Amino acid sequence: MKIAVLTGAGVSAESGIKTFRDSDGLWEGHDVMEVASPEGFARNPAVVLDFYNQRRRQLVTVQPNAAHLALAELEKNHNVTIITQNVDDLHERAGSTNVIHLHGELLKARSSFDEDLILDWKTDLNLGDCCKHNHQLRPHIVWFGEMVPMIETAAEVVERADVLIIVGTSMQVYPAAGLVQYAKMDAHIYFVDPKPTISENKRITVLAENASTGVPKVVELLK
Repeated sequence: MKIAVLTGAGVSAESGIKTFRDSDGLWEGHDVMEVASPEGFARNPAVVLDFYNQRRRQLVTVQPNAAHLALAELEKNHNVTIITQNVDDLHERAGSTNVIHLHGELLKARSSFDEDLILDWKTDLNLGDCCKHNHQLRPHIVWFGEMVPMIETAAEVVERADVLIIVGTSMQVYPAAGLVQYAKMDAHIYFVDPKPTISENKRITVLAENASTGVPKVVELLK
């Protein structure tokens, strides 16, 4: 059985990673446009690099939780592709082998000159760290106003899936929120969220709980 899993910040939050932004629109005290836009990077690259250096340092201190581990377990019996809006590597660390990162990856850097020149990067990224073309490296993160290069690949995965699991995402952020529209009419959808934004029906099973308790239940059902 082909299973597509769409994960958002709620999955990583239970491992201790701060969700994207608080209700006041700030991210760790920063205006998101200051640290998550090409304009912000052009204005003050040092602030942006420091912001992601702090995120990267925090990432190595946290561990995958029960939701990550259960999704990795699902691979033993099914063809599973995880489509995540998260920029951490917790799915991979849990053992998932087929992960599409819609919004980039914190543990990678890329050239500000050639967007296809991407490097693994696990330490601090500083001003003066340059690619082979002598241009500054930047975080490999999809910022506001930038294209989401993996969205078409993700849509194709959802189109082919027999089951779609949505977990830890409000389904409010586009283009990721539009992916559910690609699901086949006979595909069953499992929605795991403590405050679900969609209602249960014949096609949709809703588990109104956190990822770490809800996802293992869904995995058990699919065994």
